[in-house]
Amino acid sequence: MRRQRSDGQQTRRNLLGSACRVFASKGFRQATIAEICKKAKVNNAAVSYHFGSKEDLYVECWRYAFAQSSNVCPLNGGIPAEAPAEVRMRGLIFSIMQRITNPKSHAFDIFYKEAANPSGLLTKVMWESVEPIVRGFDLLVSELLDKEPNEQEVQLCSMSIRFQCLGPLLYARRRKSVQDPSQNGLKPLVEDVEQLVDHITRFSLSGIQCFASEIRNNQQTRLAHELHRSVKNNLTRNG
Repeated sequence: MRRQRSDGQQTRRNLLGSACRVFASKGFRQATIAEICKKAKVNNAAVSYHFGSKEDLYVECWRYAFAQSSNVCPLNGGIPAEAPAEVRMRGLIFSIMQRITNPKSHAFDIFYKEAANPSGLLTKVMWESVEPIVRGFDLLVSELLDKEPNEQEVQLCSMSIRFQCLGPLLYARRRKSVQDPSQNGLKPLVEDVEQLVDHITRFSLSGIQCFASEIRNNQQTRLAHELHRSVKNNLTRNG
């Protein structure tokens, strides 16, 4: 009985591994149960037994791929919680870039295929997975700007950093999808992840510092105007 349970767990893992590769390569609609089972070397009925349907397998496949990616690349990038916010920001950016560029990780490829041709099946589970990442950026930007995480300035800065992480990698995938990238003007970007991480970190922190300075100047200007109005009103009343 114990042997059967062990074999069943292995079959389930084989199906998930196979499904991750197929969904990452073809997306949900083009992927077939037959191909997934063939790669996993199991009977087609195994999907129904272990997952219920292709749709349920797709959802579990995302969870599995994202969990594997998270295990390999922890969200803090190996940076301790007591480190300065600037250092922790680089750690978070490094973690995201490592997850996306890891050739053994299929999470970003599944995300990319789903975004290009949405099935709608991963909307909830994807948000559950990426919400800690979004919150991590929000909290760091909030700390650097000395503002609440839900304020618009924080949200916009956080969004900008996240899209900087995705941009070069989307470009790289587009470049790989054409037969002769040089003929289409698609020059190679920096291949070194560390160099990309350093650039995104420097660019983002510089922008945040300028933004923080602007916020402080605006606050000082507003206080000066309020003080001037107060003095003027007092002089008017006394005069």
